[in-house]
Amino acid sequence: MRLIIAEKPSLAKAIAEALPGRQGRAEGAIVAGDTTVTWCLGHLLEQAPPDAYDPAFKAWRLDHLPILPGHWKHTPRPKARSQLAVIRRLLKGASEVVHAGDPDREGQLLVQEVIEHLGWQGPVSRLLVSDLNRPAVQRALARIEDNARYQPLYRAAQSRARADWLYGINLTRAWTLTGRQAGHDGVLSVGRVQTPVLGLVVRRDAEIRDFEPRPFFVLWAELAVARGRLRAWWVPGEAHPLDDQGRLLAREPAAALAARLPGAEGRLAALETRDKRQAAPLPYSLSALQVDAARRFGLSAKAVLDICQRLYERHKLITYPRSDCRYLPEEHWAAARATLEGACGTDATLRGWLAGADFSRRSKAWNDKRVGAHHALAPTGKCADLSRLEKAEGDVFRLIARNVLAQFYPALATREVKAEFTLLGECFRARGQEVLEPGWKPLFTTRDEAPPLPPLSEGEACRVTEAGVEDRETRPPEPFTDASLIKAMMNIGRYVEDPAVRRTLREHDGLGTEATRAGIIETLLERGYLVRQAKALRATRLGSALIASLPEAVGRPERTALWEQRLGAIAEAGDDPAPFVDALVEDLHGLLAAADAGRLHRALAQARGEEAPSPGRGKPASRRRSAPAKGRRRSPARGKGSRS
Repeated sequence: MRLIIAEKPSLAKAIAEALPGRQGRAEGAIVAGDTTVTWCLGHLLEQAPPDAYDPAFKAWRLDHLPILPGHWKHTPRPKARSQLAVIRRLLKGASEVVHAGDPDREGQLLVQEVIEHLGWQGPVSRLLVSDLNRPAVQRALARIEDNARYQPLYRAAQSRARADWLYGINLTRAWTLTGRQAGHDGVLSVGRVQTPVLGLVVRRDAEIRDFEPRPFFVLWAELAVARGRLRAWWVPGEAHPLDDQGRLLAREPAAALAARLPGAEGRLAALETRDKRQAAPLPYSLSALQVDAARRFGLSAKAVLDICQRLYERHKLITYPRSDCRYLPEEHWAAARATLEGACGTDATLRGWLAGADFSRRSKAWNDKRVGAHHALAPTGKCADLSRLEKAEGDVFRLIARNVLAQFYPALATREVKAEFTLLGECFRARGQEVLEPGWKPLFTTRDEAPPLPPLSEGEACRVTEAGVEDRETRPPEPFTDASLIKAMMNIGRYVEDPAVRRTLREHDGLGTEATRAGIIETLLERGYLVRQAKALRATRLGSALIASLPEAVGRPERTALWEQRLGAIAEAGDDPAPFVDALVEDLHGLLAAADAGRLHRALAQARGEEAPSPGRGKPASRRRSAPAKGRRRSPARGKGSRS
């Protein structure tokens, strides 16, 4: 018997339906000919708790730390025991096992850890399914590979899970126990990824809170030229008081010049014209979709992930959603017309976009070299009756379809014009943009660009018809939202101060993964470290105090982002995971030595931030549960891809 182990029941059902022969139901499985398809329910196993290694670890004590397992253990999740028993029984009658986890790092871990935990010693193959429609699953079944090819991916996921356990268990216990000494009775959860993300928000809130607006002044002049009118802006010279961005800090020079300008004549001293062609935005990765859906529809990152899972599993309208890739396989190009016609035929908006597509075009989106275990999100070709979907589901599906359809539109062609005028011996600048060919742009709602300038000729005369001075103020940075925080996690190198580290992160930057970023935000909200205010994400006093009490490196992204780089090297280049874990253990010793009750007491007393939600609106972590005592153990909940 060939046994296929899928990650979840929906995938198992899709695989069984694509197999030849009659289907029959069995306990926890589907039988199709000589193949039995069973499934996991997400993670069936979790890292064993500390007391599984030593019963003494059930009590939280500082002198136990760091807890460092010698031989790693797993324990069945309580609700998964019956399905684990089904897989154990089926393995006894199997001659071959096919691993059918999702095509990502966590999917590789989720199924393989079950196979190894149950002691299977026979051959294991790998089935990669990214589209649940029958033709796509049949194609995947025809391309089953040796699972050994994916061992580096498994080792990376395994290393990540162990690192999370070591980091989360040890630092959470240390800061919770130190917090108790400082008078705080709640659990203070510290995580390898969640804490640097919290640090981003805490520091942004501090920048906003401590921001002191400064006035600056701009002078404009309305100019009459040979073939029209335009507005130009004064460029004050270094003799005037300027800030580091060249903004004028005193009103008097601008006001004095403005008084002399009306009726003054000058000339166009320099003219620069540049034609540009811009290709359509690439199809979406999950994070890129979460950013756009948050900005356009106000959806949280978690809501977008949940919608995508329904579009993938329940409705079978899109391909595998937890993807970090924005490219598509080259073989998909030939079938794209049929796929998109099938997907877009019942929706008026999509039909309009479809009508303008030229399927003879081939954009850079189709590139096998840029596609890894999974590809960009795309419609499957199944007819999408958006009237039967929830509004948010329809909105997200349109975005996904739009970005693929845009690959069959011409480039956006524009002409950018920069003009520099001389008036009363002073420099004034104007810029404009003309759309030569709209290309893909009508499919997108974009911000207004600079309006076009009238036709200009270098050296031509101009005359000032009006002038004015505007009083402005510098503005603080915007608070983080779901969209901007996801984008920050994707491009974490921008928040790193060390130039050498920033250069290293350009190729491998990112906090968390596509599958976990939304969950990280939700975890911080649930634990009372962040609150939502309309679309803004703000740190609470508890969240701010935690960051202030920790060693600075724990709340900053450099270390964790570099860890993600090392995990990538394990997954992609086959690096040995042992140095990664050894380095983490060495780090832990230093971090644990920094736990200080006095520092934490001061941080809790001096913290500034938002109030956590009242008990009636969802309790923060410190009120929701108390610190473990008298042998009672608490450890962060763990799901697929969770980050403690």
